[in-house]
Amino acid sequence: MDFLAFLWLFLIISSLQPIIRQKMLEMERLRLLERLEKQRNSRVIVLIHRQETLSLLGFPLVRYITIEDSEAVLRAIKMTDKEVPIDLVLHTPGGLVLAAEQIAYALQRHPAPVSVFVPHYAMSGGTLIALAADNIVMDENAVLGPVDPQLGQHPAASILKVLERKPINEVDDDTIIMADIAEKALRQVKATVTHLLRDKMAPEEAERLATLLTAGTWTHDYPITVSEARAMGLKVSTDMPEDIYRLMALYPQTAQRRPSVEYIPLPRSREPEPSRRQR
Repeated sequence: MDFLAFLWLFLIISSLQPIIRQKMLEMERLRLLERLEKQRNSRVIVLIHRQETLSLLGFPLVRYITIEDSEAVLRAIKMTDKEVPIDLVLHTPGGLVLAAEQIAYALQRHPAPVSVFVPHYAMSGGTLIALAADNIVMDENAVLGPVDPQLGQHPAASILKVLERKPINEVDDDTIIMADIAEKALRQVKATVTHLLRDKMAPEEAERLATLLTAGTWTHDYPITVSEARAMGLKVSTDMPEDIYRLMALYPQTAQRRPSVEYIPLPRSREPEPSRRQR
């Protein structure tokens, strides 16, 4: 083999190596998802966002909850038998309110128990989705976040503060319009949170917690720890399965684009329990 042929072979192998590595990683993830589903007799859905970097220019590419994510999660829920529990692994900074609300309502309507696992963090829209679950399982160091709506670069609650602190004749028309939209956004998100909590606590407690989470009590990136979540009235467990951590390790921060939502794309029904042996 001459040098030119060896060089071509080296280039071909080098170009195929990332693709082969990515395919092997995807196969490992699917095997682990299948193992989790058999262990828990459930449908396991993964919604993970990481900040990725474009391979050539090195610019950060921020991932967040999108309509495409909600479509994928809703398809997974549709393909799950009504008697089969759903386990959702969440790792996200949040995203579009519409997409998060669609996922949350779909999970709430699922008849079988729904569990949300938060190994590291589920902020903003991720917290909204977690509130729809029957069981929230967090790592003892994981955090949730406030769900107050954001308009562009500004919190809706902070926009309303402008009208409270300045005479109306000193406020420009654009700010007045933004304040009107902010008021509607706050009212809508609060109603959503109250609806998601109505079956988990008393109506007055649901109203109080919805106000606390949506009214701009903290900055939008404020970390709500396990102890704080429990103090708010949320039922949070720290009994995180080890396989969830192993699953997270199979989602490295890579330069390649990949789907944010993954599940085994087959209808999922409850498996019959093995019959006991007759003595």
